[in-house]
Amino acid sequence: MNKYLKKTKIIATLGPASSDKETMLQLVLAGVDIFRINFSHADYDIVKKNVETIREINEELGQSVGILGDLQGPKLRVGVVKEGSYLNPGDILTFTNENIEGDSKRVFMTYQKFPQDVKVGERILIDDGKLVLEVIETNEIDTVKAKTIQGGPLSSKKGVNLPNTNVSLPALTEKDIADANFILDLELDWIALSFVRHAQDIIDLKEIIKNHPTNKQKTPIIAKIEKPEGVRNIDEILLECDGLMVARGDLGVEVPMEEVPAIQKNLVEKARKYSKPVIIATQMMETMITSLTPTRAEVNDVANSVLDGADAVMLSGETSVGRYPVDVVKNMSKIIKNIEQTHFYRTKNSPIEHDFDCIDERFITNRICLAAVRIAKTTNVEAIITLTYSGYTAFQISAHRPNSNIIVFSSNQRVITMLNLLWGVRAFYYDMQKSTDETIIQVNMLAHTHGYVEQGDFVLNLNATPAYEDGKTNTLRLTTI
Repeated sequence: MNKYLKKTKIIATLGPASSDKETMLQLVLAGVDIFRINFSHADYDIVKKNVETIREINEELGQSVGILGDLQGPKLRVGVVKEGSYLNPGDILTFTNENIEGDSKRVFMTYQKFPQDVKVGERILIDDGKLVLEVIETNEIDTVKAKTIQGGPLSSKKGVNLPNTNVSLPALTEKDIADANFILDLELDWIALSFVRHAQDIIDLKEIIKNHPTNKQKTPIIAKIEKPEGVRNIDEILLECDGLMVARGDLGVEVPMEEVPAIQKNLVEKARKYSKPVIIATQMMETMITSLTPTRAEVNDVANSVLDGADAVMLSGETSVGRYPVDVVKNMSKIIKNIEQTHFYRTKNSPIEHDFDCIDERFITNRICLAAVRIAKTTNVEAIITLTYSGYTAFQISAHRPNSNIIVFSSNQRVITMLNLLWGVRAFYYDMQKSTDETIIQVNMLAHTHGYVEQGDFVLNLNATPAYEDGKTNTLRLTTI
């Protein structure tokens, strides 16, 4: 029986440790719902091969594992640095626009407008905040001098964060634009944009998606929140994006680390209100890159992210370069399933009481979805079964976090894998060319065949009537299997 599958989804990043078919197959069987391709380290030929492999696995297993393409964004870095370079507190380091081999005195900064944007007194963090420097001088042309506050080894190509600086870089670099078009060529299910600061960043990416020659189905965008401006502008960003990622690595460097837990909770809550999926990412099972067991703090972190109400939890280095990619996913699945069975979780997520705007074209669908979840919570409903072409109904129902399974049928093949990111949603292909009555009988039989319901179970069917006119959901029916 599939009645008690985990509702929170797992995203696994592909890399050298997980790029062969056998490992990918094992990862899917262990509980991976979405594979992430990180374009910071992507070779196009390998990406193409991996995408083909994932689609083959879906075909063979009858699964609908989705693929997320993650753009690098304007990541700032220092250049190549001599081995053994070290900064002691008080040391002066000069950042230059000249592409030199750096040492503990001078270093190349990839960001050309750095001398114009930065101001005296602002902080420079290198290597996830391991090194902290303070700007003491800028010539506003090509060099910046900074004094070391917190020292340590200075290594090549490490990331740079500027928490106090207004960075004038666009959210989409030339590399990102090329990568975005490649993602659209391959018809991946989701596209993630890094370092989102304003709604305009999402609008710029939407423009690229709109102008892409073969992109008939608009690829949904995930906004990665990892800068303080992104946190401040979250409402305007949520109006434009299709999902959120709480990227705690860079976020924890850009804002004081002690603020990250509250920001995480706030972002999850906001995303649910907007019926947008939300992913918690970074350092979830970090020690399992080299160890067979996670720390108890990591186990708690995964469980608490589930309790916060995340749609998905994400693995990065653990599955891309780690020694035990399959074991990590198995452990994560166990943690999720266990915490979801507790009363802490079951009593936590009440339906979101929206004030729906009657003029809105989605008003009827929104009301039907809310009514369905209310009925499901008060009548022992095993599954909410819905038909959708765009996926809109699935987003709405998932955001309310019902206790029932959410079974979605669609004739739109691309929507099926895209929906695999959403909390609690299981999507299947169904070609809807029947009357409403026949359709309901058929999808209920399919839900039974797939093992989500048994004879005698209550189910809620949501449909557009008439079914074959591809309209908006306007009908709710309580049925016994």
